[in-house]
Amino acid sequence: MRCFVCALLLVLSIDVRAGEVFLIPENNPKPVYPVALYREGITGTLRVSFIAHADGSVSKVEASKDAHPELVEASRTAVSQWRYRPWEISVERPAQIQVVAPMVFRLDDNLPIHANEELKKLSCGDVARSALQLAEFSWVDMPVFSWTRSYLTHSLSPTQLPDARRLELIAKLNKSVPSIVRRCNTHQASRYVRFLPKEIRELL
Repeated sequence: MRCFVCALLLVLSIDVRAGEVFLIPENNPKPVYPVALYREGITGTLRVSFIAHADGSVSKVEASKDAHPELVEASRTAVSQWRYRPWEISVERPAQIQVVAPMVFRLDDNLPIHANEELKKLSCGDVARSALQLAEFSWVDMPVFSWTRSYLTHSLSPTQLPDARRLELIAKLNKSVPSIVRRCNTHQASRYVRFLPKEIRELL
């Protein structure tokens, strides 16, 4: 599961006379992507504003409401724990500064360039062997299904696959996982894509 926090923070000085303060992270945990939302293919982008203090602590953490409420809460929870290297207060360096951090929640983007071709080549034997290591309730989190969800999310434009339809197909894929794994176990010489729902197979 991936959550990317943009590296560039917008630092706004509260004191107009203040000089620059370079924030050096000491403990900046990433937000935890809620598992259910990740499985469902729900992504989002939002901004979190907060005050960074000279002792390295943060306060007044507020998140924009541009994404799913659980992604907003995950961002607020993570940023509330952030700590920076303390700095000395001076005429040029204020006691506190306002910061805005962009947060991007997206599915795994480490897909091969031609992920669809890789998925089309994948054998059922590989899927069956991977499934042997896991309990049935964990099959939905196998890399092959994560890759398929990521392909539907990041490799097709919204004109090719509108968001509502994408989420519908991901839900259909997730529901089909036990059937796909069992059929792959029975037909190990077949290709994985053979047992995908037809609408998904046609998009690969």
